[in-house]
Amino acid sequence: MSTIDLSKFEKKMIIRNIKPDDIDEILALQKLSFPGMDPWKKEQLESHLAIFPEGQICAEYDGEIIGSCSSLIVNFDEYDDQHTWDDITDEGYITNHNPEGYNLYGIEVMVHPKYRGMKIGRRLYEARKDLARELNLKSIIIGGRIPNYHKHSAEMSPREYVEQVIHHKIYDPVLSFQLMNGFTLMRINPGYLPDDLASNKYATLMEWNNVDYVRRSKRHFKTSFPVRICVVQYMMKQINSFEEFATQVEYYTDVAYDAKADFCVFPEIFTTQLMSFLNEKIPSKAVQRVAEYTEEYIELFTNLAVKYNVNIIGGSHFVEEDNGDIFNIAYLFRRDGTIEKQYKVHITPNERKWWGISPGDKVEVFDTDCGKIAIQICYDIEFPELARIATDKGANIIFTPFCTEDRQGYLRVRYCSQARAIENQIYTVIAGTVGNLPETENMDIQYAQSAIFAPSDFEFARDGIVGECNPNIEMVVIGDVDLEILRRQRQSGTVRQLKDRRHDVYNIKYKK
Repeated sequence: MSTIDLSKFEKKMIIRNIKPDDIDEILALQKLSFPGMDPWKKEQLESHLAIFPEGQICAEYDGEIIGSCSSLIVNFDEYDDQHTWDDITDEGYITNHNPEGYNLYGIEVMVHPKYRGMKIGRRLYEARKDLARELNLKSIIIGGRIPNYHKHSAEMSPREYVEQVIHHKIYDPVLSFQLMNGFTLMRINPGYLPDDLASNKYATLMEWNNVDYVRRSKRHFKTSFPVRICVVQYMMKQINSFEEFATQVEYYTDVAYDAKADFCVFPEIFTTQLMSFLNEKIPSKAVQRVAEYTEEYIELFTNLAVKYNVNIIGGSHFVEEDNGDIFNIAYLFRRDGTIEKQYKVHITPNERKWWGISPGDKVEVFDTDCGKIAIQICYDIEFPELARIATDKGANIIFTPFCTEDRQGYLRVRYCSQARAIENQIYTVIAGTVGNLPETENMDIQYAQSAIFAPSDFEFARDGIVGECNPNIEMVVIGDVDLEILRRQRQSGTVRQLKDRRHDVYNIKYKK
């Protein structure tokens, strides 16, 4: 008897997370699944994967994606009873995703028409339930279509139609399926999806309760999430060694520790103070000499962050990479000893002319024990696209180390930083250098007034200024920002710049 090769009969069904390479296939699938309705935009799916990759799930059958579902986490009580799909998804970009929320909100499930009847939808729903259990979420909520309602709308209201479906007198392919999967009706929302003409724009709000949910008091009763920031307005003055520089840096880190700060922030390229003892008059060569201290600089700040239990924004430092290019890099030294870095993206004419600095090309957002943060060095804060990209990637605070030689340059940084705080509903922090280095070419004078800024609304600091230094003297400013207030104001503030953006008119595309 010959052996049968069973592998030629196998067709593998996999339920997995969506990957960036799947986006084009999912866009094509949606057009097949929902003809006549507006499909996803590529930028929306990219945003889903960047913000909450665990909640984006697909069914792959024999190498082909035949179904998918998308979700985000919210605190559902914060949304209006009659919310729309655009409200709950931030117009499909899910930038309102709240990792501290307690409801998984499903925003779409789709199955290839050719494969309906293979229980693909049930598999995707079970994957969502598994995710809710894994993340200890209280429930799953969905805004479900009622696509057969248009056939009955002349003789019955949406409520009557839904009751008929619940009592099995009418079959609806979506609502009947959801009821069979353990979801119960909460309410019916009008105008939920404007392009869902089959449902006459109505949606049934359905909920599945996670019986394994363990209530966590910190989630239900959190009233604030304070983060303390110590900003160093650093004096540039003559020193004679790296050890002298390290002594000054440790002094300020100790100040931050005594204040119980979560972040200690130093200014841009304040390591050019080392030039004062390097005796190199040619600026381009002086920068190369400073870059030689990169390892000592990194070791110093890593040790200080751990020793003093504070996250340090280590200003910025000139770094020479293997190809000989020199970059202006800001480092995040976490208090757990880990390190991240952000390259300066926009190089000023002065940096190009005197030092030959090369630009970076990525907008990074970093996880910390105080939420997600971004670093945008000096000139970068003057380009609003970068702050919007960082905000869309989840940043709540943007730190801006800067170095300016006159009041005009300083005010550009300040005004733009305050604007970024308002238009993105985030906190911004600027830390600058003061003093002078008379014997150092191109670093001879400094002007700064370091500060912490908030959005402009009732719950934030008056004038949007959490705290600020006096101009042009060596000092620190210490202030608290509250991430919980920030989160609430993004949902219900006097103005809601993030929620009210017109994605139908414009968008910002980040070229990775």
